[in-house]
Amino acid sequence: MRVQEITYRSPDFFDAIASEESTHVHLILIATKPDIIKQVPLYKELQSRGHLVVLGHTGQHYDENLSGGMLKEFGVEPDFNLNVRGASYEVVSQIIGRLGYVMQELKERGKTVVPYVHGDTTTAMAASNAGFCHKFASVHVEAGIRTLTPKYREFDLGDHGFDCAGWRRFLMDRQNWEQGSQEPYPEQFNTRCSEAATGIHLAPVELDRECMLGEGFCDDRIFVVGNSVADATMEAMERMNSSTVFDRHPQLADGDFVRFCIHRGENCTSEHRFRSIYDAMKLCIEEGRKVLLISLFKTEQALTNFGLKEEVEQLAKDHENFVYSSVWPEYVDVIAAMSRASVCATDSGSMQEEMNVMGIPCVTLRFGSDRSESAMAGGNLIAPPVDSGVIHSLVTYAWDNDAMKNAPKLYGENVSARCIDAVESILEKGEVFRSDDERLSL
Repeated sequence: MRVQEITYRSPDFFDAIASEESTHVHLILIATKPDIIKQVPLYKELQSRGHLVVLGHTGQHYDENLSGGMLKEFGVEPDFNLNVRGASYEVVSQIIGRLGYVMQELKERGKTVVPYVHGDTTTAMAASNAGFCHKFASVHVEAGIRTLTPKYREFDLGDHGFDCAGWRRFLMDRQNWEQGSQEPYPEQFNTRCSEAATGIHLAPVELDRECMLGEGFCDDRIFVVGNSVADATMEAMERMNSSTVFDRHPQLADGDFVRFCIHRGENCTSEHRFRSIYDAMKLCIEEGRKVLLISLFKTEQALTNFGLKEEVEQLAKDHENFVYSSVWPEYVDVIAAMSRASVCATDSGSMQEEMNVMGIPCVTLRFGSDRSESAMAGGNLIAPPVDSGVIHSLVTYAWDNDAMKNAPKLYGENVSARCIDAVESILEKGEVFRSDDERLSL
């Protein structure tokens, strides 16, 4: 039986929850490194307000660098772990089955579960499904993120190569973007699926609300609250003096470097895309610019599959200005290092948000972005992964670019409090799951 794979922090987990007076169980779900960063602030906010709150881990990220180290850093321990493993279809089915079992047990004990899912992960999609099967609608944290793509055909490249300044101005105009991308895969599918099982949509910015309204979601259940990554980033910045990252990588201590992060599936399975990014990075290294490459599992796969593993290791040996590192387990190290960076070149979603919070220029290594608001604000540039020269030009243009560093901050302050305020306002009037007679006030 799949339920036998679930591990609990306490052997009397269900009885202990059942003994609590509160009817509502606020279930914060974490699965990946970004989940931990963005969900733990909400977990702590709920605890501080005296709510009955449970922390559940699906096990989607399970090693020390991506999960264990950060949980220790934030001082939290999951109340249960679903321990999912396998191919993507197996992980989806395990989350639905195992989480569905946990929710059923709580439901039989008279509890109404309020699941909090985050963003566009497989866990968000599957956990929302599991809850909806029990008529438990989710609170979707980071709701409404949709990939928008620049209208490339309408941009005039100019007569003298790629016009980086003109491209930035082009991206800052909302009319120059269109919706409809399936990338990143499967994240864009996941976030749309999560939305369908959501009762409270916590949107980071007004653009996300605009996307959801266009898809027919109810205006009175969409709250524009900012992004809880702002809380996590600011908290980590307060702890930066405790970081040991510069002891391990003294080259980074005086800043003036670019951080490259290439881990998106579509970039790491396409040799042309990956090599375009890699060659741009290599050019930066060979011209003497300081480069930090954070290599994740898919990065390593791509380096091996495309015959670049030995070359990148040799680059690290030959060039003191190149730091080639696996992902760091502690968030404070990431923030401490990035606070001194000149630019971040990434295909990550969360890094685009964190760079906005910190005022670091960002170059997004994708065809579009699910944080396109940061490009419209002027702090982020889209670098389509097809031409190493264009990518290199955009990275060097963004390097310590004052206009990009001074772009408006988009993701708010005290976001976790605003999120829980929104949830409480709904629970004061009814339930998160809402039937049509309630919706129509009949």
